Amino acid sequence: MTGLTIRPARPKDVDNIHAALVGIAETVGELHKMTSAPDDIRRDGFGPHAHFHTLIAEIDSTFAGMCLYFPIYSTWRGQPGAFVQDLFVSKDFRGMRIGERLLRHLARTVRDRGGGYIELQVDAGNLTAQRFYQRIGMERDTDHVY
Repeated sequence: MTGLTIRPARPKDVDNIHAALVGIAETVGELHKMTSAPDDIRRDGFGPHAHFHTLIAEIDSTFAGMCLYFPIYSTWRGQPGAFVQDLFVSKDFRGMRIGERLLRHLARTVRDRGGGYIELQVDAGNLTAQRFYQRIGMERDTDHVY
């Protein structure tokens, strides 16, 4: 895809990250449950003790999507991985495989850091997201119920 860039988020991306989170909450009909603000994202997503990381997708310098994740570790596997908390693609850029490319970029990042897996959860009512993850080959873990 011409003009697509995927890069780590910078503090100047906070408003886009928060707007994406609002978009996710609206999509799943739970905006009323969202209490975070841009300042929370700024405080907790950057600096030496960041609680999460975000990959930003841009097309020709325009925000197209993001993948917000945090490092995890499997004691059973004996290796690190990443937990995808939020994946979002702006409406204008859907259908362009940006979500898939964000996840593939994250997978390479995890692998390059010695990791071997990615985990995520999908809202039970978000059938579009469930179909997306199935289409790109992510497997459902039926061993865990909580």
